Amino acid sequence: MIVGAGLAAVRLSEQLRRGGYDGPLTIVGEEPHLPYDRPPLSKEALRDPSVDTTLKPAQFYADQNITLRLGSPAVGLDTATRVVRLADGTELGYDELIIATGLRPRRIPGFDLPGVHVLRFVDDKAALSADAAGARRAVVVGAGFIGCEVTASLRAMGLEVVLVEPAAQPLAGVLGEQIGALVARLHRAEGVDVRTGVGVRAVSGEDRVRAVTLGDGVEIDADLVVLGIGSTPATDWLEGSGVEVGDGVICDNVGRASAPHVWAAGDVAAWRDRDGVLARPEHWSNVAEQARVLVPAILGGQIPETVVVPFFWSDQYDVKLQSLGAMKDGDVVHVVDDDGRAFLAYYERDGILVGAVGAGIPGRVTKARGKIAAGVPIAEVIGPD
Repeated sequence: MIVGAGLAAVRLSEQLRRGGYDGPLTIVGEEPHLPYDRPPLSKEALRDPSVDTTLKPAQFYADQNITLRLGSPAVGLDTATRVVRLADGTELGYDELIIATGLRPRRIPGFDLPGVHVLRFVDDKAALSADAAGARRAVVVGAGFIGCEVTASLRAMGLEVVLVEPAAQPLAGVLGEQIGALVARLHRAEGVDVRTGVGVRAVSGEDRVRAVTLGDGVEIDADLVVLGIGSTPATDWLEGSGVEVGDGVICDNVGRASAPHVWAAGDVAAWRDRDGVLARPEHWSNVAEQARVLVPAILGGQIPETVVVPFFWSDQYDVKLQSLGAMKDGDVVHVVDDDGRAFLAYYERDGILVGAVGAGIPGRVTKARGKIAAGVPIAEVIGPD
């Protein structure tokens, strides 16, 4: 059984069938929709409600003999009897359970007026898209990937946008302040009012949101607000189950959780790396890498030995932002190309190339993957100073 009906569930199902498992396979999902792709929700699907983000048609699940239990979330787990309890009272037994419940968007207490949105589910996207069609000015709170992508989409839809970020620069926590400043430059060039180093205090309005008060007391007129302040792993339903959770479901290096016959994958899963350090990357590409390891571990097959270079991308305006590697605070950043919009930067740690970030030059970024995996000296990439 796979609890969670997103990308991880689809990839794991495919890998299980390819790996030779032909027994009963059930996917449990809280939403009534077929499993769908989330990244387009903040981009093309937000701008165009006709875009279909469904990952596989219903016939795929029929052909693969996969049972879908959609529209009722899991609310409890008994690992002793191997039973998952759903909100509608149904109890489902399992031999092996994979937790793939993903994330829940964070909200701000008191920010509950009509016109205030979060974006995680396809119904969130539909509500935001409909509201944006009649809006004039939006305030986007949080300049992470979702906030930046929504900002770009709302600008493309003709709205004025104020992007508010408590950190010094957009995406500073992921890419560092130096590259974050280049991202801020991109948004300002598109007419976005980017305000960094300040948070939000309150929203106001009667029938719906009409203004946002920032932490410095400045009030901004707005008839649409989007909160992009991060997410938390969806693990509440595991309380009392004996499955260890922290920042996600705690797993070993193949996705095995603390309770017998329980595994986890996707955004909800915190896996240990080869050094024993827990990591929970929230990247689309991470799911396929996990499935290639977790499925052989469940089925008793040979687990592939691979060096995974973390990779993610973000589409903002006409620019594709790509990142390779696992960057950390304190890495030295070398911006080797910058034409005022597109750029390329390499990240160095102890003289070694550990990451690359580029905007608008996808081919040059992907060429760095092998060098990052091999841990080549930075001098081989940028030459001597």
